[in-house]
Amino acid sequence: MDFKLQYTDSQSKARAGLIITDHGQIETPIFMPVGTQGGVKAVHMPELENDIKAQIILGNTYHLYLRPGLEILRQAGGLHKFNSWNRPILTDSGGFQVFSLAQNRKLTEEGALFRSHIDGSKHFFTPELVMDIERTIGADIMMAFDECTPGDADYNYAKKSLELTERWLDRCIMRFKETECEYGYKQALFPIVQGCVYPDLRKRAAENVAEKEADGNAIGGLAVGEPTEKMYEMIEVVNEILPQDKPRYLMGVGTPANILEAIERGVDMFDCIMPTRNGRNGQIFTRNGIMNMRNKKWADDFSPIEENGASFVDTLYTKAYLRHLFIADEILALQIASIHNLAFYLWLVREARMHILEGDFSSWKKGMIENVSRRI
Repeated sequence: MDFKLQYTDSQSKARAGLIITDHGQIETPIFMPVGTQGGVKAVHMPELENDIKAQIILGNTYHLYLRPGLEILRQAGGLHKFNSWNRPILTDSGGFQVFSLAQNRKLTEEGALFRSHIDGSKHFFTPELVMDIERTIGADIMMAFDECTPGDADYNYAKKSLELTERWLDRCIMRFKETECEYGYKQALFPIVQGCVYPDLRKRAAENVAEKEADGNAIGGLAVGEPTEKMYEMIEVVNEILPQDKPRYLMGVGTPANILEAIERGVDMFDCIMPTRNGRNGQIFTRNGIMNMRNKKWADDFSPIEENGASFVDTLYTKAYLRHLFIADEILALQIASIHNLAFYLWLVREARMHILEGDFSSWKKGMIENVSRRI
């Protein structure tokens, strides 16, 4: 993997760059649709590529390990061939999922013992095994195995957790260097900066990660219950240290406003389930604000979902029709909303990139945040 930093905004730390992988190029800043189990919910791959204009999607190590399982993925030739997505893929290591299974897991120095959310069966993830799983999945970008601490963790817990994550990172790197992709192309490994909301821990973690000289670096453990301003503060602390010439990935964030604020602070890559999950529940993000499509106010509104929208569904369907589909519990509502929201998120980062290159990102961002954050 290669990264070319093309331009940095003169009034902020916003960056435009290019990530080059064996499955194609990615223009940054970029939003990555989440395909946890190998598919982005309610969206076909051609729609992702042609209508939503996604350049990279995510898969999740924990979920894909449980099903369909490694043997099926190996027989298929990796996740790209299994799900017919021919562009880049990033895999989360499963650290967040293990974190979310707090009642059903136990952490040790060796790894994480957990019970499957599917059938209750026991499994044990070590850093080495996670690297092997991600090799078999075949993602272009692999994430290191870490412990994601909750946003309200006390200092002592956060410190011990970070120390464990750092020891696991060393083991991930060693295993990564000992192995190769099973399918003949190159894979990259991103370490993850943890440290909760404590600046000294984040600084220490970022310094440790920077020393690894990885192809890219991630910021984890944010948007997990901490105040939004704390999240922005931690991003600033970390990005002062992470290398300028490597992409920076903020994991699991967030709202359109969160993304614009993080871009201004020097983040290049994002993912979040919000556009699809919220979309399936009737929440539509637009450049003019946020709509709840179940509200009665849309029942007789025959205007497009969004004028000059980012996807074909925006002008093909009206607000009244989409509301009707939600009220009638039609599956098509989930598909339309998911396509729209993902297309909007990809439009937003493309616009951010354009304004970074044109040199007016900061002024554009101020007005755009006001627009995308209002309720309409």
